[in-house]
Amino acid sequence: MTRSTLIKKAWLGLALVGLACIGAVPTQAEAEPLYFALEVRREGRLVAQPKLLGETGRTVRAERRKPGASQPDYRLVLTPTAEGETFHLELDLMLPEIKGHSELALLHGQQRRVQLGRYPGDLEVSLLLMKVDSPEFRALMDLSEDAAVGGSGRPI
Repeated sequence: MTRSTLIKKAWLGLALVGLACIGAVPTQAEAEPLYFALEVRREGRLVAQPKLLGETGRTVRAERRKPGASQPDYRLVLTPTAEGETFHLELDLMLPEIKGHSELALLHGQQRRVQLGRYPGDLEVSLLLMKVDSPEFRALMDLSEDAAVGGSGRPI
């Protein structure tokens, strides 16, 4: 074999190894659209009931502030990630007088109640998580096939 043939074969081998390495890298999972329905209670009193849309891998932030107020009534940060059928969720909640953090795992359609305060009932969050593209979500939102075509379904 000539020297130029060896060099060509070496480059070809390196190119094949490079392609094999690129093919072996796992691709990022597609983001799953999610619906969150929350109920925030402070010492038993309802403070907020946000309903939010988000997706796995992206942080969702919600804040309610009265016009002209320097402090929000509440600030909520949700960070969902997917692991198989389970959704891991980091939840951060800040009220003017208290804040809380929790990490939890939820399945589609599961509802959980989490205590974030210093004692039970101090700061409590009830959370429902659903996949947006699911029959359960469409039923909750009263969406139907007719609504998509311009029927009598309720708008979101």
